[in-house]
Amino acid sequence: MNDLFRLPLGDVVETIVRFLIDALGWFFDGISAVFDSLYGGLDWVLSTPPFWVIGIALAALAYLAKGWGLAIGTVLGVLLIVSVNQWGNAMDSLALVIIASAVAVAIALPLGIWAARNDTVSQILRPILDFLQTMPAFVYLIPALIMFGVGVVPGIVATIVFALAPGVRLTELGIRGVDAEVVEAGHAFGATPGRILRQIQLPLALPSIMAGVNQVIMLSLSMVVIAGMVGAGGLGGQVVASLSRIDISLGVEAGVSVVILAMILDRLTSGLATRGGRASRRSASRADSAKKAASAGEAVAVGKARPAAGGFS
Repeated sequence: MNDLFRLPLGDVVETIVRFLIDALGWFFDGISAVFDSLYGGLDWVLSTPPFWVIGIALAALAYLAKGWGLAIGTVLGVLLIVSVNQWGNAMDSLALVIIASAVAVAIALPLGIWAARNDTVSQILRPILDFLQTMPAFVYLIPALIMFGVGVVPGIVATIVFALAPGVRLTELGIRGVDAEVVEAGHAFGATPGRILRQIQLPLALPSIMAGVNQVIMLSLSMVVIAGMVGAGGLGGQVVASLSRIDISLGVEAGVSVVILAMILDRLTSGLATRGGRASRRSASRADSAKKAASAGEAVAVGKARPAAGGFS
């Protein structure tokens, strides 16, 4: 009786996935080659120099983002990762996170801008983003594994899909939250829609956009361990190995290294968001001045028109 009324949803999806593999195998092979090359190149850049070179670069970024406190904390975190012999694995995971986050942000920003400027697109994207955010992360690995095989590529693809939603949502939210009067002031000065987007909406929405970037990076890091299950390696692979061997010490060392990476990246992006917030407030001040100037111009025009009207009465 249950089989009679069973909806074959899973079978339909499997049929679609296998059809796509047969019809677009060349396309998936191309994506795999691109991601393999990007990952290999970035991993080589991060892993080849001595750890102190990368540590100094991270500390410099931390200082620029938030000052000496974060820079010192970053150095201590790097030293702790090196001391538990997880530096190479941490750089493998960092390369995966950077590539997946960059691709997810590159997709999320245009979609968020489009959704903010078009209500129909927003209504179409909303249920899709809900689906992507609520689907268990393990499920993404199944079609990715079938399409791209075992290795780092399915981990990158699954991470991109899993981390995409908050970037789109917060970009749309930030642009929709820009004061409508400021946008109207831009129109009053004859600015094109593209110029209003670049010089008014995006600068004012920057704190929200950076919060979305932060969430994308954090969700990408949360996928590191899951990606390790399909051969992505790095710290996720170490955690999976510790589970298979019931190795508590290895699991703790790899887990702590993931936490340190997450803390460094989180503080870096939040510091950049704070700097962006200051810049957006300056932009808001300039836009507010422009709005007042436009209002003053209208008042002057009205004042000049009144005597003329009086002369004809």
